[in-house]
Amino acid sequence: YSMLLMATVFALLVALLASVLAKDLEDVKASSCDVIINSDSMKNGTVSSPSFPNPYAPRSHCRYDFLGRGKERVQIVFTDFNLYHPTDDSKECESIDSLMAYVQIEGRMEKIDNFCGSMVPKPLMSNGPRLMLEFRGIYSSRYARGFRATYTFTENFGVMTGVQHDALPCAFMFNSTGPQGSPNGTFSSPNFPGFYPRDTECHYFFHGDNNQRVRLHFHYFDVEGVLPCEATSASDYVEFSNFMARDRKYSRHCGQLKDFEIESDRRFFRVTFWSNDRLDGTGFNASYQFIDDVDTAHTVRPTLITGGSLRHTLQVWWLAWFLVLLR
Repeated sequence: YSMLLMATVFALLVALLASVLAKDLEDVKASSCDVIINSDSMKNGTVSSPSFPNPYAPRSHCRYDFLGRGKERVQIVFTDFNLYHPTDDSKECESIDSLMAYVQIEGRMEKIDNFCGSMVPKPLMSNGPRLMLEFRGIYSSRYARGFRATYTFTENFGVMTGVQHDALPCAFMFNSTGPQGSPNGTFSSPNFPGFYPRDTECHYFFHGDNNQRVRLHFHYFDVEGVLPCEATSASDYVEFSNFMARDRKYSRHCGQLKDFEIESDRRFFRVTFWSNDRLDGTGFNASYQFIDDVDTAHTVRPTLITGGSLRHTLQVWWLAWFLVLLR
């Protein structure tokens, strides 16, 4: 009788264990995913957490690997974001449901941010052709829908104005006249109003007509760094110049600044945005206006008269006087 009882108990334990394992395998199958998105097959689309807009299952783990080509950058714009968050209102995203973003820096994938809670993150942009999102849903809740985002493989760095210069990785031209020119307009840092990409150098070239200058007004400025915005302080910066080379007349700008204006000395002006591989900000948003240089447009420079030019000038005077006498 004891042997029969032990056999029955053993059979029940085996059945229970098999049921638990089957449920775990079902959960893993339903809530885990690895997605590779290649720009060769799709330039834009959407990604989301498992079962979105329904709640994701506990122990969800998904990786979304975006692979672009050449000068392409990956831009992620979140349209919905709601992950389970503890009631202690912790601002840290470690050890709870979260979405992590990675980019490739010096050959290795490095985490650039970690998102959790219900606040929709700002848009992201990679520093190169690759970006990875990793979703970890440790817990679950009937109120936690997960996330949804759009992705785009782009070569314009999210800069929507100006004419892109193909000879440089990130450069845009603004002309005062011509088929694509305008006397005024706006320009911004890459991926604005989202976080600008790391390891990025972007140029903005302004070309006015003769006797024109350009006036820039920065309405928003948030570039990671500390004065004097040099490499020694690991600062990102914005640089201004009347030349292609550095112009010592203008100091580099970084940090969080109130709105300010800058004017060029002549018809050409260069603005350069530069970011390193460390921290980041949301960049800048600015407007530009080409203005007439009144001083040079209406001022006649005196001419030094010597030698032959003096004799020629006297001859012109005598000829004019002679013509007056003949009338």
